[in-house]
Amino acid sequence: MEAEGVRLIASVEDLAVMGFAEVVPRLRFFRRLERRVAGMLLREPPDIVLPIGFPGLNLRIARRASQLAVPVVYYIGPQVWAWRPSRARRLSRDAESIALILPFEAAHYPNRPDGRGARIEFVGHPLLEDDSRPDPAGLAAQLGIAPGTAVLALLPGSRHQELRRHAALFRESAHELQSRIPGLVVVVSRVASISASAYEGLPFPHADDTASLMALATAGLVKSGTCTLEAALAGMPFAVAYVAHPATFALARRLVRVPHLALANLVAGRRVVPEFLQREATPEAVADALEPLLDPSSAVRGQMVADLATIRTELGPPGAAARVAELVGEALAGGSATARSP
Repeated sequence: MEAEGVRLIASVEDLAVMGFAEVVPRLRFFRRLERRVAGMLLREPPDIVLPIGFPGLNLRIARRASQLAVPVVYYIGPQVWAWRPSRARRLSRDAESIALILPFEAAHYPNRPDGRGARIEFVGHPLLEDDSRPDPAGLAAQLGIAPGTAVLALLPGSRHQELRRHAALFRESAHELQSRIPGLVVVVSRVASISASAYEGLPFPHADDTASLMALATAGLVKSGTCTLEAALAGMPFAVAYVAHPATFALARRLVRVPHLALANLVAGRRVVPEFLQREATPEAVADALEPLLDPSSAVRGQMVADLATIRTELGPPGAAARVAELVGEALAGGSATARSP
C-alpha cells in the first residue's frame, strides 16, 4: 500500500498482534491509534472508509464513520462464525457493504429483505489473485538440494510472537523426522519484514520465497491461519500446529465455537489435514502425522493431495479485488449515507 502512494499512520509491525493476553500490553497504543483515526474522521471526513480485517479496531472505526454519515465498505468481515456473532448485527447496521472471503460466512450475517442493513457479498478469496509463478527448481539450486530429495517446509508464522511460541515445537518436530527419514532436508519460510535474528531458534536453511518453497516441499508443518489456505492452494500436503498464550487458549476454549482449527479444514467442511493445538502439539505426534506425507508412495499422502484440490473450487473464482472495488464504487455513487442510530 505504501508503494502505491498510501500514507500510513501505523506500520504492519505495530498492528501484528493476535490473541487476547497478547493484546493487553499494546492496549495503550491501540487506544491512541483509535483516537487519532477518529479525530481524522471528524476533522476531514473522507468520501468512504474501507476497513480491512482487524475487527478489534476497525469495527469501532466503522461505527464512528457511520455516525458521521461516511459510507463504509468492510472488506474481510470479522469471523462471526467462530465467536461473537453479535458483531454481524452491529456491522450490518454500520456498513453499506460487507465483503466476505470465505464461502460459508454469508449465512452468519443478517439477511434483511426490507433493504435495511448492509449488502452481504462473498467476493472470493484474495489468495486467488496471486499470479506469481513459483520457481521450485531455482530454489532447490539456490539451497543446494538435489532432485528427488525429500523436503520438509516449516511455516512457523509471520509475527514475532508466533515465532517465539512455535520455534521449539517446529524445530524438535523437524529433528524427530530427520532421525526417521535419512537425508530429509528442512527449510524454513522466512518473512522479509521480520529480522533474521528472530529465526535463530530454527537452525535450518531459510527461504524468502514461500510460494516456491511450498512447490518444492514434499510436505509441510504450517501454523494455523491464512497460510493453511496458501498451502492447500499450492497442493502441498501438511499438518497444522498452533501454540497460543495459556490465557488466550483458556479464554478461546470458552468463546470460540468451530469444529476445526485450520481454515483449510473449515473451507473443506471436514478434517482434511491433521491439527495439533497446545498440549496436543508434541514433536512426536506431529512427526507421526507428517511421516507418511513425506513418502511419495503413501496412500495417506495421495488422499490428502486429492482432498486439497477440492478447496480451490470452494473459494470461488479469482477477482476479489475487482469485486471489492465495484462495491466501493457503488457506495460512492450512492452519495452520502444517512447516519444510523447506534
